[in-house]
This record gives sequence, structure tokens and C-alpha cells, in this order.
Amino acid sequence: MTIRLVPLGAGQDVGRSCIVITIGGKNIMFDCGMHMGFNDERRFPDFRYISKTAEFTEVLDAIIISHFHLDHCGALPYFTEMCGYDGPIFMTHPTKAICPILLEDYRKIAVDKKGDTKFFTSDMIKQCMKKVTPISLHQTIQVDADMEIKAYYAGHVLGAAMFYVKVGDESVVYTGDYNMTPDRHLGSAWIDKVRPDVLITESTYGTTIRDSKRSRERDFLKKVHDCVLGGGKVLIPVFALGRAQELCILIDAYWERMGLKVPIYFSAGLTERATQYYKLFINWTNQKIKSTFVERNMFEFKHIEPWDRQYISNTGPMVLFATPGMLHQGTSLEVFKKWAPDPKNMVVMPGFCVAGTIGHQVLQGRKVVDIDRFTKVQVNLQVSNLSFSAHADAKGIMQLIRHCEPRNVVLVHGERQAMEFLKSKIVTEFGIRCYNPPNGVTIAIPTSHSMSAKISSSYLKMSHFKLRL
Repeated sequence: MTIRLVPLGAGQDVGRSCIVITIGGKNIMFDCGMHMGFNDERRFPDFRYISKTAEFTEVLDAIIISHFHLDHCGALPYFTEMCGYDGPIFMTHPTKAICPILLEDYRKIAVDKKGDTKFFTSDMIKQCMKKVTPISLHQTIQVDADMEIKAYYAGHVLGAAMFYVKVGDESVVYTGDYNMTPDRHLGSAWIDKVRPDVLITESTYGTTIRDSKRSRERDFLKKVHDCVLGGGKVLIPVFALGRAQELCILIDAYWERMGLKVPIYFSAGLTERATQYYKLFINWTNQKIKSTFVERNMFEFKHIEPWDRQYISNTGPMVLFATPGMLHQGTSLEVFKKWAPDPKNMVVMPGFCVAGTIGHQVLQGRKVVDIDRFTKVQVNLQVSNLSFSAHADAKGIMQLIRHCEPRNVVLVHGERQAMEFLKSKIVTEFGIRCYNPPNGVTIAIPTSHSMSAKISSSYLKMSHFKLRL
């Protein structure tokens, strides 16, 4: 028996996650994301690999979305409403609640501000979400007579899930993005010892073993404090839900402890809605948040106020959390252009930046960055890269493999060199096959299973007698 797999995105790449597998005669798509580094047709997966005649509903048996980040769900309305897929779609309850808000925010920027004409509409987002079946943690859904799926806690962001899929005797686990280390508001990823035929795992930080979280937090707070003491402004590009809440909890407590009066702002209107989501899905947070939520809501911040665009030219120090996290558009890019020429200022990049984004150029150390064909910006401000990214590092990935005991591993959502390093480590340590296919390349993974057979005791006795003769 064979499981086939082709990445339409996230094959030796980060962004546009979309993995299509064939297992037990069923075709399943894991994630349907967009690439933040492109503004043309390359931002969406090339769905012609599935069907050249656009018969997607007939070919695909299900789509499973791991979490609400746009590089994992951003192409879904395009695929359902513009390409015509009308089959089953599964995601967790928090993902279904938050997805449409992030999709609409992105649509506003692409269409209303940039004038993109080949993009989905607000109504398409609503119609797409109506087709989604939500799934609870540890709930097993029988999709049809042969296929069942089960969701497990992935950490990473609110509602993120790893999915176990079983078709007949074959099985696969798709991790999406996950974090094996608990943080200030989410727990660590967890899954049963399911021993799948194939484990498809992200490998974003496949060569990294992070230092202690406490030392990173101390470093972050010291750099921010030193910058504002020197009269500088600190820009922290974040995505509206996830690391934003983690860092806001950290800096709000520090400001309170130190008695600081320097203003802190958050650019996204999602901060108010974020609090509602965390209240609604409190069971997805960690134990400390759950136990203290009745007395004190950790997401109502004392020192953090909503951002107003007119503050951009204010004199004096300030701290701004601005979306999105890769500086590719929106408020974070607008403020970066204004603050970048001043060496007193600082940008703190707390997460991964996809190649092609302004954030990636900044992290590469470029002193002049190209915003677009007509705009260049001189980068004189201080650049600090402190990884608060909620992805598993190399140690965490190996920990999951050790616990899960798969027969084969497929690496996705990572850069090729990091994958090659991790691949050799997995093969050496576990003695199992490991693959890292590029986008558009199909791999065939052989699976073998023992078969049970009933034999009568009288037949066994007869066979034993004949052997003795």
C-alpha cells in the first residue's frame, strides 16, 4: 500500500501551506494558505495540480485547516468561491470564529487600498465559512464510511490543532504549526501515541535550539526599556492574535513593576475582539489563565492603549505593537517607513519573516529596503531579532517524533537547508524514512501492515503432526 503526497505550498518553503495527500483512495488537502511574499497569482497555491479541469469537489474528499494564520487559511475563500470547491471543510471552533476576521482585514488592504481586482469579496468569505464543519479537541469525526479525523492541541495560537486522519488501516498526522513549550497564555502541544504511517511536520526552526524563554524575555524588556530611556520609539510588528497577546502580557506587567509612564500602543482594532475570543475559548488557554480568569482578565491591559494614526509624528518615546508581523503591508509598514531613518528608534522582530517581505529584508541587515518599485527607505534604526515565535524548535520536533512513533516523516513549512539538516538527524536517531519534497513534486510512501487471520486449533495440530512426519 502507498500514501502519496504533494505540497502545493510549504514544500522547502515557508508560506502558502497546502499539502495534498492520497491515503486509502481518499484525497485530503491539509491547509489552504496564501504566500505573504507575493502580490500576484503566486500568492495562492497552483490548484491545477489537483485537477486541470477544475473538478475539485469530485477529486477532493476533505479540506482540513490547522489554524487561522493566513499562510494556512488565506486561500480558502478563493478556492471555494472562485475555484468552485464545495466539499467538506474542517477546522476547530476558535479557528472558524477568527478566520473570517483576519481574511476580511487582509481583503480590505488588498482590494480597498491596493486595488486588487482578482480577489475574493466579503460575501465570498461569509459563504466560505458557512461550508465549514467545526471540530472540538479530541473529538473524532467520521467523515464517511472509511475516513475519520481527530483534533489534538497544538499550542501555537488560539485554536491551533494537529490532525490525525485514519482511512482503513492507514493513518497520517498533520501537525500544522505547533509549539512543544508552554508560554504565558497557551499550553504545549499534545497528542496520543498514535504511531501513524506518516507524520507531516512543520520544520520552520529545524536547525534552531532556543535559549531559555526567561532570558529572551529579559533581553526583550531590557532592549525596549533602554531604547525609550534614550528617547527612541520602539516598533514591534506582530500578528493581531497570538504573539501579540504573549508580549503584551509581558510588557504590561513590566511597565507596572517599573512604574514607567512611556505610552504603549496597539494598532489593531482586534485587541478588543481578542479579549472576547479568549473569554469564549478559555478552555484553549493554559492552566494559569483559566484559574485566574474569574478574578483578573490577563488580556485587559493597564498600560496599553489603542493606536491613532496621528500619533505617528508625535515627539518623544513610545512603544507600538503594529500589525502585520512581517512588515509587508498595513500599519507596521507605514510606521516603519516613518521611523526607520532615525537611529534612536528600534524595530523588534519577534517572529519568522517569509522571503520577499520587508521584514525579511530588514533581518538580512539591508540598510536600504525596497518598499515597492517607487519607494526606498533608509534603515538607520536599531534592528533586534528576538524569537518569540510559537513554533517548535529542533528539540521540540524531535520530541514529537519520539512520542508519536511514526513509520515515516515528511518535513514541510521550512527552508531547504534547515530541512536537510533535520532530515539527516531524524534518519540517524530514529532509523526511519524522512522526506522533504519541494512544491509540485509528488512522493510515494510505501506502507506495510500486518494482517490478522483466524486459524482453528485442529488445523494447527494437523499441520504440526505433518511437519513432524
